[in-house]
Amino acid sequence: MRRRSVRSYRPDPVPREMIESCVEAARFAPSASNSQGWRFFVAEGDVKKRLVKEALGGVVVPNRFAAEAPVIVALAMRRSVVTHRLGAGIKGIDYHLLDAGIAGEHFVLRAAELGLGTCWIGWFEKKKAKRILDIPSSWDLPALITLGFAAEEPKSRERRSSSEILTFKGGD
Repeated sequence: MRRRSVRSYRPDPVPREMIESCVEAARFAPSASNSQGWRFFVAEGDVKKRLVKEALGGVVVPNRFAAEAPVIVALAMRRSVVTHRLGAGIKGIDYHLLDAGIAGEHFVLRAAELGLGTCWIGWFEKKKAKRILDIPSSWDLPALITLGFAAEEPKSRERRSSSEILTFKGGD
């Protein structure tokens, strides 16, 4: 319940051990047929600056705040997983996106536990980001995650009540 989207970061570097701890939490995420098709690419320094400039500088949703984050983590998913392809073709469900969401959320929850701030970014230039990070074309890149120490505690945003989002069917 403490996890919030952070869009203002302190310039302090994020210790590698903390990043590795977040990835370790994501490593234990469940995945379709235990495929574990995710990879995390950590952009820091000049690579991060280039990523922000070339892949996050959009006109509609520029995500300028990402420049403040000391780290941007790219969450890549392998496209060749048989379960993912079958699920998409037969069931119409993009299992690789479900797997990415679960692993990514494990990552950001661990970050919050460590006192780090994060923000999911889904609006970016995917091809440019993959080229900058040298991610193979056979991999998808569904999300980027900013990571760092929050400059200020983000305010809690209003959430829908449980009665608005919960429905029981059957049973007693």
